[in-house]
Amino acid sequence: MRKKCALILLTGVMVLTLAAASAAWADEAGNMVFFRGGWAGMSSDRSKELLTSSDQLLFPNAANDGGSGHYVGAGLDLVLSKDVWGMMNKTWALGEIGVEYKRLGSKHVCQPSFVAVGLGCNPAVVQITMLTVDIAPKIKFMEGSRLRPWIIPIGLDFHVISPPSNDITYLDIGIQFGAGVEYRLYKAFHLGLDGRFHLASGATDTTNNFGTVGAYLGIAF
Repeated sequence: MRKKCALILLTGVMVLTLAAASAAWADEAGNMVFFRGGWAGMSSDRSKELLTSSDQLLFPNAANDGGSGHYVGAGLDLVLSKDVWGMMNKTWALGEIGVEYKRLGSKHVCQPSFVAVGLGCNPAVVQITMLTVDIAPKIKFMEGSRLRPWIIPIGLDFHVISPPSNDITYLDIGIQFGAGVEYRLYKAFHLGLDGRFHLASGATDTTNNFGTVGAYLGIAF
C-alpha cells in the first residue's frame, strides 16, 4: 500500500513538474533579446566629401571610396499579438526595438586636420561609421515550429553618420524592410539569419542607403 501511495505521489510530482516546465516554456516562447552581426554595404560611397576624403585634387588616390563593411547590433522583440489581432492563426505580431553600429568603407586617406592647415597629406584611417536606432513591426510565422520565418514589412530608422556631411549635419531618418528565419536550438536559445535594406531620406545631403546580411542569437523570455 505504501509503495502504491509513493508511486502515485511520484507520478503526481512528475506531472506537476512537466506542467510547470510547459508553462515556463510557453513564457519563454514570446519576447526575445537578440544580438546581431554580419556584413553591411552602402548603395553609394562617401568619397567626394571633405571630411571623408580630403584634398583629392592634390592627392587623387586618397579617396575613401569603399562601400562595404560590417555591423554589430542588439535589440528586443516584444509580443504584441499571437494571432495578428485575430487575422492570422499561428502568426505573431512583434514590435522590434533595435540599435546597430556599422563601420563602412574606411581607408587610409589624407587626414582632414592636416589638409585644412596646409600641412599636406598625413595618411590615416578615417572611419566612416553609422549608428542606427529602429522601431519596426515584425510578423513571425509558423507558431509551434522550431523553424520560424519572419518579415518586417516596413520600419522606422533614425541614423547618426560620422564623419558629418559637407553641410556639417549628421542626423538622418528613413525606413527599412527585412526578412529572416530563426531556429530554436535549445529551450530559450534561438539562432537566426536576417537580411535588411534601409532607405534613408538624405537629410544630411549624403546618400545613406545601405543593406545588411547577418546572423543573430536570440534568447526568449
